[in-house]
Amino acid sequence: NFWWFALCVLIIPIPWAVWQILKTANTKFNLSSQRLQLEQGVFSKSLEEIELYRIKDTELTRSFVQRILGLGTVVVLSSDTTMPRMEIPSIKGPQDLRDQIRDNVELVRKRRGVRELDVN
Repeated sequence: NFWWFALCVLIIPIPWAVWQILKTANTKFNLSSQRLQLEQGVFSKSLEEIELYRIKDTELTRSFVQRILGLGTVVVLSSDTTMPRMEIPSIKGPQDLRDQIRDNVELVRKRRGVRELDVN
């Protein structure tokens, strides 16, 4: 059984790791003065976007491996019904991106005269 165990531990995780690297490498985001866009996909692509004035909150998470590599995941929470949660995985400078999103959200809200109102 040793060889089956070695096969499972050493060989099977390699394709999974390669797939994760491909997914991360094919994830692109664009922060403009009006919206945040996220394009994802290896074989087929999807493009999601959130208007900045709809963004309610941001989160920053860093796993142990991400911290070692200087990466992080930014999660954007919004009032957009089609995209209430957008996750931008494993990016360099995640704190800078989070601050930039927050600053742009405030600018857009001031320009449009938008105020947030939560009704629970």
